[in-house]
Amino acid sequence: MKVKRYIAPTSKEAIRLVKEELGMDAVILSNRKTKDGVEIMALADSEMSSLVGAAPAELPITHNQKSKGMRAAESYAKNHALTDEPAEARKTPAEGMTVALAQNIIAEIQAMRSTLENQLAGVAWGSFTQRKPEKIKILRAMLEAGFSPMLSRRLVDKLAADYDYEHSLKQAMSALAHNLHTAASDEVVERGGVYALIGPTGVGKTTTTAKLAARCVIRHGADKVALLTTDSYRIGGHEQLRIYGQLLGVPVRNIKDTEDLQLTLSELKNKHMVLIDTVGMSQRDHMVAEQIAMLCNCGADVKRMLILSAASNGKTLDEVISAYQSNGIYGCIITKVDEAASLGVVLDAIIRRKLMLHYVANGQKVPEDIHAANAKYLLHRIFKASPADSAFTLQDAEFALIMATRNNIEPIRAGEKSLVGFNDE
Repeated sequence: MKVKRYIAPTSKEAIRLVKEELGMDAVILSNRKTKDGVEIMALADSEMSSLVGAAPAELPITHNQKSKGMRAAESYAKNHALTDEPAEARKTPAEGMTVALAQNIIAEIQAMRSTLENQLAGVAWGSFTQRKPEKIKILRAMLEAGFSPMLSRRLVDKLAADYDYEHSLKQAMSALAHNLHTAASDEVVERGGVYALIGPTGVGKTTTTAKLAARCVIRHGADKVALLTTDSYRIGGHEQLRIYGQLLGVPVRNIKDTEDLQLTLSELKNKHMVLIDTVGMSQRDHMVAEQIAMLCNCGADVKRMLILSAASNGKTLDEVISAYQSNGIYGCIITKVDEAASLGVVLDAIIRRKLMLHYVANGQKVPEDIHAANAKYLLHRIFKASPADSAFTLQDAEFALIMATRNNIEPIRAGEKSLVGFNDE
């Protein structure tokens, strides 16, 4: 039995070579991709008897059963299927390789389809940029400010088509401000209550706790404020808060478990404000659920305030919010504003997840470096800053290429709500 090997750039070309040398009745034994192209192992019809001779004795293949080329292999497979062997074991080499060849052809068709779709998307994007150049400028400004492509596309899609850039930018900022929910100035300090500051490690929970406590001490007095900490894991974690407490004249207590928290809150029920500094942990840590359960089962109305770092990227912020939002979040505070290149990333996450923004913090000073959130000021600050050239700044050709391949609007993720003025689905 002489098996011949053919190599060609494509499957179609390889099959043509087989037909030219071995004829239309040749049997394909194998088909695979190599670094040189597509490799096909084939057998001439005249050599088919050697392959047929390998059939089990109890299932002989007669001359009448054996037709030309591929039909002979199919007849063999059909008779061989009468045995008790598994389906995969009953397949002949020709049958198995025919299926592989079909799969390879389908893969090539899919690749051609993907290429065609990308080319059509590029044409559509070029037409869009010519018809709506002002919208493209707004879209690019939002992306460079740190907003996600999903939110940017939805907003730009809702903008009026006949506005110039300045009017379009004002309309975009108005829509963003409408969807960026901020609390009334110093609402937390004025209302009081029990607040637990939650979030991943390194976002500034302890410092933010001290800042809020200082604001409350200035407004209501040190005897109306109490500080609690569950941070017994980090070396010196409770000591840092204790130092702040001593400077403010506010007592600081360590909390071990749910029962301890319940008893402590019962003793402090006459305080105007009780702040709980929780232990920081990764949003992927299973202990996040245990921490939330402790705050929910302590017998008191503990409002959970999520701390978000402005220096984090969008995907990380989405993960953090998803991890802590399962049982509800009262509001959020943005920290490390002074360390972030732009506030667009964190504001984008807050807008898409419909969180209430209470404060922004921009340094380590207590209590100076914390301010009540103002949506219009924050958005004005984002778009007022002139974009600086960096390794992450897209050139015109790069921007067109990326947007052409991402021209479809992405669906809202699980847990995200529709945005007023952006999407009415």
